[in-house]
Formats: sequence, C-alpha cells, structure tokens
Amino acid sequence: QVQVVESGGGLVQAGGSLRLSCQFSGRAFAVYTMGWFRQVAGKQREYVAAIGGSGRPSVYADSVKGRFAASRDNAKNIMYLQMYNLKPADTAVYYCAARAGTVVQDPRDFDYWGRGTQVTVSS
Repeated sequence: QVQVVESGGGLVQAGGSLRLSCQFSGRAFAVYTMGWFRQVAGKQREYVAAIGGSGRPSVYADSVKGRFAASRDNAKNIMYLQMYNLKPADTAVYYCAARAGTVVQDPRDFDYWGRGTQVTVSS
C-alpha cells in the first residue's frame, strides 16, 4: 500500500524560502511520478510541479517556474519542493501525490495523496 506524507510547511515572510518534503512508503518509488499541488479554501486544487520517476522531467506551473524546484532521492523514497522568493499568493495547503506513470498535471490522474501541509506567506 502506497502512502505519502508531507512535511515542512510553515509561516514565512514574502521573499523567503521554504522546503517541503514528501515521504513515500511502499514499493518501487522510482516508478512513480510525484507531484505537488496546492489548494486555497474554496478554490480548486492547483497543479504546482511534478517530477518523473528518474528525476526527469520536472514540469512546473507557470506561476512557480523559476522560483520552485522539485527533486527526489530515490534511495530515501523522498521528494522535495524547494521554494524560493515566496509570495503571499503562494499561501495554500500543499499536497503531495503519486502516480505510477508519466508526468501529467491533472490531479485526477494521481492515485495517492497526502493530507497536506500549510504554507503561509506573510506580506
């Protein structure tokens, strides 16, 4: 059974940095595309980034391109989202998700989800 658990959220000032982690438990981590999504209360879940099983490709939403970087350590079954130059608009609950397949952006195509970690960026 696959499980994913996010950590690393918190409160940060605008312009600051934060790194989120997603711990994967289960078999064959390297065959899973891992994704990050975020959601603000009352709005739809939004794609942030995804990274293929080998670490490539990594695909980013336009809103975070150049500021966020996804990476993974397949030996440790963990994925990261390094966030730089954070903006108040980045405030959301961030979710980690996994799918056994290629990199896609539709949350409906991801099979396993964590419970989320709150990121709050103050102005």
